[in-house]
Amino acid sequence: MKAVVFDMDGVLFDTEIVCMKAWMAVAERRGLSGMEEIFNQVIGLNANDSRLIVLKAYGEDFDYPGFRQEAAEFFQKDIRENGLPVKPGVPEILEWLKGSGYKVGLASSTRSESVLSHLKQAEMEDYFSIVVTGDMIEHSKPRPDIYLLACSRLGVEPEQAYAIEDSPNGVRSAHAAGMWTIMVPDMIAPDEEMRRLSRVILKDMTEVMAYLQQKKPD
Repeated sequence: MKAVVFDMDGVLFDTEIVCMKAWMAVAERRGLSGMEEIFNQVIGLNANDSRLIVLKAYGEDFDYPGFRQEAAEFFQKDIRENGLPVKPGVPEILEWLKGSGYKVGLASSTRSESVLSHLKQAEMEDYFSIVVTGDMIEHSKPRPDIYLLACSRLGVEPEQAYAIEDSPNGVRSAHAAGMWTIMVPDMIAPDEEMRRLSRVILKDMTEVMAYLQQKKPD
């Protein structure tokens, strides 16, 4: 194995719960029902693919850009007031990876501006040699495109790379790309499909670091 590629939301940062709060708040303000179920479907998707699911639920005339803008404002306000929540064990595993011999990348369905802002705020930019985001590809997770692009930019074959994922869509994407998928569940508990598609399911980044320390990069 030669590389480790991280997802961002729900893996590095505990931001998916903040995003869900934002979507639910705007849905309540607009009188929309069923948003929690829809949000669970879009976890791990980029804005383009999320839009298709939301429009299918609420109709082609639904003001998706306006909805996303309101939700983004709620999200940013929460981050300003409460800070960017870093997942336990993340600083330690990133620091360990610096001297491990692995190439390290990030593959997030979130748009580039937000990803780079989060990394800068958390002072994590220098840990990743490549960053691939949802607006760099037409279709993101669960399709394999984002991980295939990440591996290509790292200069490794997908089967030579670990993918660290929390969501079902992310696990499906990494598995479809042919990567060694490690699931660290966040908001959605793993089911039989996730156990089948993941090489291993671990509790947190501390367990992931211990797992990787047992291995050695090729």
